Amino acid sequence: MTSLKPSLAPLGADCDPPPTLLAALALTATAALTLSACGSDDDSPTKDNDKIAGADTGTEKSASPSESAPASADRPKIELPSDLKLTFEGSETGDPVKDAVLSDSAERMRAVDAAITETDPKGEAIAYYNTGKALEAALNWVAQFEKAGATLTGEARYYDREVTLKRKTSAILIFCADESKGFSKDKKTNEVHKTPVTKNSYVLYNTRLDKNSEGVWQTSQIVSTRGAAQCQP
Repeated sequence: MTSLKPSLAPLGADCDPPPTLLAALALTATAALTLSACGSDDDSPTKDNDKIAGADTGTEKSASPSESAPASADRPKIELPSDLKLTFEGSETGDPVKDAVLSDSAERMRAVDAAITETDPKGEAIAYYNTGKALEAALNWVAQFEKAGATLTGEARYYDREVTLKRKTSAILIFCADESKGFSKDKKTNEVHKTPVTKNSYVLYNTRLDKNSEGVWQTSQIVSTRGAAQCQP
C-alpha cells in the first residue's frame, strides 16, 4: 500500500482510492479508479442482474408504517466537530420504509466520520450502523486515518439518493457524494491539505442495508466508484 502521507481524503468514503496519497488509505487498495467492492460475495449490491445502477428497478410493495417503524432502540448520539459538515439531500420520500433506510444510511456515514475525528473514539456508532463486510471496512478505514495521524475537515454533500426495497428487511441504496470541499487535516499541526477539484471529487455509492431485530437498517455492503459520470455537477 502507498505510504501514508496526509493529502486530500474523502468524507466517509471507505472503499475507493482517490488519486492522492492519504486517500490511498482506501481499504480495497486498488490502484485504478474503478468500481471496487468491500466484500464480493454472492449477495453483493450489484448482483441483481446488474440492474441496480439505474436505481428504482424494484417492484416490491413497501411495508406498512407499522412494519417499518424502528424499534425503540437506544441509538447512539453522533456528534461531529464544528469544522466538519455533512449534508444529506432527499431525506423524505413519503414512504416510511425508504425514509428509515435513508436516515440510517446517513447516520452510518456520520458514524464513520465521528470515529475518524474522534468525537466517537470507541466507534460505538460504527458498530451500531454497520454489519458484515461494511463493518470490517469501516473499522479498517478509521484505523488507517489513525495510523496516518490524520483527521477530516470541510464539507460533504450527499445527493440523488435512491432506495430500492428488495425484501421487508433488505434494501439497496444508491447515492452520490460531492467531496470537493472535504479535506484531510494533520492532527498535530492542524494543517489542512487541499487539492484541486476534479471529476474524482464526486463519488457514486452503491450500498446494501439489512434491517436487524432492533429495527435498525445496518449497512452490510458498500461499493463505490470515484469520478462516476452520473454524479458530476
